[in-house]
Amino acid sequence: MRILTIQKNDAGQRLDKFLSKAVKGLPQSLLYKYIRTKKIKRNRKRTEPSEILIEGDEIQLFIREEFFDSPSKDKEAVFHITPKLEILYEDENILLLNKRPGVLVHEDQAAGENTLILHVKAYLAGKGEYDPASEQSFAPALCNRIDRNTGGIVIAAKNAEALRTMNEKIKQNELQKCYLCAASGLFQKKEDTLVGYLKKDNQKNLVDVSDRPRPGYKEIITKYRVLTDNGKDSLLFVELVTGRTHQIRAHLAHIGHPLLGDGKYGVNREEKARGYKFQALYAVRLSFHFSDDGCILKNLNGKTFTIPRENVWFLDDFPPVEY
Repeated sequence: MRILTIQKNDAGQRLDKFLSKAVKGLPQSLLYKYIRTKKIKRNRKRTEPSEILIEGDEIQLFIREEFFDSPSKDKEAVFHITPKLEILYEDENILLLNKRPGVLVHEDQAAGENTLILHVKAYLAGKGEYDPASEQSFAPALCNRIDRNTGGIVIAAKNAEALRTMNEKIKQNELQKCYLCAASGLFQKKEDTLVGYLKKDNQKNLVDVSDRPRPGYKEIITKYRVLTDNGKDSLLFVELVTGRTHQIRAHLAHIGHPLLGDGKYGVNREEKARGYKFQALYAVRLSFHFSDDGCILKNLNGKTFTIPRENVWFLDDFPPVEY
């Protein structure tokens, strides 16, 4: 028998969600069978998969030891990486980071150790704020994603409560995300709110935009303002009202103004020769407007964070302008 004691970062989640992270070798089908047949108990009593765990709870597992043998990549990696992060803001709960274009946010087989989240874990491990060996179900996590070839502000949560709270704030649209982008051509309308409908093809990692509602399509709203132009291309300040996959890239391409350097939604052979190795898109501003000022993230409420001009690589192609 094994006993798992619920720690602060484990509390507040369902039993089945906790066990799927804490006992990675246990198949989902057996997890629910063992709960049903009382081989997994909470505080020595029968339990249900949906029960919410409280700090100090004890989970008794009458299961084979082999299910616990699942070495964590974090335990091997985070202590030998020299973290490279550009930190815009940090408190006891949250990190705000400037992710450079070309950096992958999450692990994949090709990226190896060159991922933002692994460097976050290494940074916090070096500070003594994260110990993968002692955590049962939590690891520092990113609250928002940015495409590999897009730069900008990324939010990382240091603990489980901060992660849950920030994800809820994002879901409730209590964050304002703004971007700078360089788009092909000159705009007739210098300011507009674009409304469309988007569907993602997961296999191709592409999206399609429609002007009208269609089955499987979700509404998208994109606000833009032309800041300046260079006689051929335009520099835009964009606010995302909705936040769908590739929304800015696909929405602007749909109206005939693809982003410079965008290989998915534009034609970028000539642009690459001009130095546009990535799509010209940068998440430059993030504002927090929380309805609840008493939450764990109250230090962020009412604050706005902006990426300095010198960090936005494509601005030199346009006349200087404030944003």
